[in-house]
Amino acid sequence: MVFIDSNIPMYLVGDSHPNQLLARRTLELLLHEETRLVSDVEVLQEILHRYAAIGRLDAIQPAFDALHSLVDEVFAIDRQDLERAKAVLLGSAGLSARDAIHVATMDRHQITTILSFDQGFDKVPGVRRLPRAGLS
Repeated sequence: MVFIDSNIPMYLVGDSHPNQLLARRTLELLLHEETRLVSDVEVLQEILHRYAAIGRLDAIQPAFDALHSLVDEVFAIDRQDLERAKAVLLGSAGLSARDAIHVATMDRHQITTILSFDQGFDKVPGVRRLPRAGLS
């Protein structure tokens, strides 16, 4: 199982960027391997927040559509996740609060791999971040 971060659908629907091709290639590989892809509601909130902040409301629906077309499930976040996120955040320098929520959700669902271009996840013990080098 692989957790999909918000930057993946945003690169997929955004303007041309080197990460766009790498995201596509990595997703193609995961889909070919029939890997179960999941996310959480915080990823959707991040998409809303980012596109509202930069005045790109027109990009919200395509990013939502991209995420929903990729994932098998979008997990809810509960109080247990927030308590775990607090512990993760306090113990992981350089990790954002949103990313700590993703890590907590991943912990609850026993997910160890995330597809993200956010290098902050590299600092979290037990979390493996894709894309891997050599896929470009």
